[in-house]
Amino acid sequence: MNTVVNLTQQSVVGEIESVLDTYPYHPYQKAFAIPDLRQELIAFVLTRIPSFYGAISDGNTSLAEAERESLAYYKLPRKPLEQQLHLQNLIHQGICLIVQEKSDWINHNVCDTVQPTCEASHWFG
Repeated sequence: MNTVVNLTQQSVVGEIESVLDTYPYHPYQKAFAIPDLRQELIAFVLTRIPSFYGAISDGNTSLAEAERESLAYYKLPRKPLEQQLHLQNLIHQGICLIVQEKSDWINHNVCDTVQPTCEASHWFG
């Protein structure tokens, strides 16, 4: 029996990891470590690109092999570098949009609380 898997989602998730690594930890990486925001970013990107599906037979083919085989036989209109840049651009757009839309929520839930003993002294002016 074959199982149908979304091959695009795996690629998008990997590329999101790479792009987020270029952003500062606080607040971007910390915010998108929250599962709901991460899913929103994944959905943002996936709805803007074509999806590729593949069939994996029980235990005979790994997801990585199926992804390579599927993409090898499917001819895309763009060149691989152009595709990657397009995907990265969509990820950057999604990050900016989500951070703008949810800025109040992110500030409330992601911002670090400062311990009073860690604050700079005001005694020195």
